Amino acid sequence: MSSTRRRLLIAISIASIRASLFAYGPTGHEIVGGIADKLIANTPAAQKIYALTDGITLERASVIADEIKGWDKNGVDDPNAFPHYAEHPKIDNQLRDFWRANPPTQDSKSPIPSHHWFHYTDVPILDLEKYSDGKTGRTQWDIVHMISYCVDVLRGEIPENNPRKITKPVAVILLAHYVGDIHQPFHVGAEYFNQAGQAADPDKNQPGTEDEGGNTLMLKLIRGTPEEMAHRGLRLHGFWDHDAVMANLPSLSPTLSKEEHYQKIEQAKRKLIDRLVKEQPKNWRAPASVALKNYGEFWADDILPLAREAHERLRFINIHETIDQERTVMAGDAREKHSSDHVDYADWTAHIVRDELHKAGWRLADLLAQAVGSTTPVTPPE
Repeated sequence: MSSTRRRLLIAISIASIRASLFAYGPTGHEIVGGIADKLIANTPAAQKIYALTDGITLERASVIADEIKGWDKNGVDDPNAFPHYAEHPKIDNQLRDFWRANPPTQDSKSPIPSHHWFHYTDVPILDLEKYSDGKTGRTQWDIVHMISYCVDVLRGEIPENNPRKITKPVAVILLAHYVGDIHQPFHVGAEYFNQAGQAADPDKNQPGTEDEGGNTLMLKLIRGTPEEMAHRGLRLHGFWDHDAVMANLPSLSPTLSKEEHYQKIEQAKRKLIDRLVKEQPKNWRAPASVALKNYGEFWADDILPLAREAHERLRFINIHETIDQERTVMAGDAREKHSSDHVDYADWTAHIVRDELHKAGWRLADLLAQAVGSTTPVTPPE
């Protein structure tokens, strides 16, 4: 089977998994990983990183943490169940051990964490604060802590035979994904609502229930693409994951076959990656005073103002309690406001997502290079 055909089948299989599971979707994550691949190319850091991943690129690795959610339904004991990584048997076994050590659960108080928890944190955004300013929405197994955990594994400060079964190869694979996740505003900040459907700040003794990072809110746009305006089931979180990413790529004819569509997206993605590699994003480096293991917290603080603005540009109505996968959450509509800057929500999100993917790619390359002991700074290729 050709590599293009294999990647197409993987892409189609990923798309069949519930969309709300993903942050930035496969295309967004691949842009982040693709930028990092080019930035570390032909460096000592690249040799160390690819030795750990058995040659798996960061672009390919960036979607694996979402792919393995495909094991949630029937477990990992069937070696042929999607996904499987037959060309990398050692890593395939390590990923299965990781899943077994962190199986999915709906019990938020479970002593054994779910691997789903590692992808996000839910900091209240009503009164803008930093990650360390409160407790609500943060846990020892959230994305901020897991980025730190993976860095410590790579640096040898946590042994590979740890309870979470995160080996050095698995740590690289997870970081290739988590760095993309933490640059999606709805994976960092969340709105909390009281029983009356009004925004509340649970860190200030205002009881509130979260909106699951926008997964339970239906987005109503004033203006958007024909596809967005016609989509009656447009979830706010999913809009950021997919639509805001794809808005940075050329629109494609709906008459294209799946394979033609995939190839066109691949070509456009390659061009975008090349452009984002050539120019350093603004303010992407962490201050020298920030320890490498604390980069995740620094990035969370960096994106929290965007998470707040992403909510402030919307008006929430018909907010009510509902049960989602055995959890009580708040659901309702998120309607676009007429903003003072006269920028439509769809255009604003596309711009923000492009900037965040850009920073995430550079930050991923830098984080991994430092974590494997490289002293060569990340710079644009000649």
